[in-house]
Amino acid sequence: MQFFKDSYSELKRVVWPSRDSVASSTKVVIISVLMFAVVLGFVDFLLLKGMDFIF
Repeated sequence: MQFFKDSYSELKRVVWPSRDSVASSTKVVIISVLMFAVVLGFVDFLLLKGMDFIF
């Protein structure tokens, strides 16, 4: 029981991010993932064409 009391008191001390901060961070992550996906897809395409050219 003491564990739950201590956990609850610790959760009161947590500084939770604002909704705007979370939304902004989520946008940055999604845009970054999409950019990396496009770059890696392009590199994969070039490597595939290179392998087709060689073999």
